[in-house]
Amino acid sequence: MKLFYKAGACSLASHIVLEESGLAYETEAVDLKTKVTTDGADFTRINAKGYVPALLLDSGELLTEGPAIMQYVADQVPAKHLAPLADAMTRYRLQSWLTFIGTELHKNFSPFFNPAASSDWKAAALASLERRLAYTAQYLDDKQFLLGDEFSIGDAYLFTVLGWAQHIDLDLGKWPALPAYQARVGTRPGVQAAMKAEGLI
Repeated sequence: MKLFYKAGACSLASHIVLEESGLAYETEAVDLKTKVTTDGADFTRINAKGYVPALLLDSGELLTEGPAIMQYVADQVPAKHLAPLADAMTRYRLQSWLTFIGTELHKNFSPFFNPAASSDWKAAALASLERRLAYTAQYLDDKQFLLGDEFSIGDAYLFTVLGWAQHIDLDLGKWPALPAYQARVGTRPGVQAAMKAEGLI
């Protein structure tokens, strides 16, 4: 398998899950401005969407969208418990969190990395982010991870998105449960390995 990524982008979550899985994989960075990979390939010929992550499977098939990639990888190693299989309701709870992180957190960070975003758009996104982060912090206040005591792919995604707060001067310290959660997840060997590989630490 080969993961196409951009350092620190949402593809970091898929990178973390690949590390956590223990499966063999390669990576190739993508310049999202020029759409050229490290090896000089036109990324749009690999993934017509033009953004990361994208996972090239050994079969030659391409899988896109982070939540789909993470679930695929998790399902290859059920013994790692990265995504629940036996308990359907817990799997649905995971789906709920993946959707929430993607639509309510990830997308509300987007304007801050978009040069064309107006100040009004950013202000509205920040207000929305703060409400959703407050909800997330309250939920995590008495939990180790999103699904309880066990790390899942949802945690890889949430950890990645929370890391963007430092780039927009959003102080997560106003919700103490969030920095504590970041610290817990950030010490995992798989997380450390993915971040080191991307030059983030």
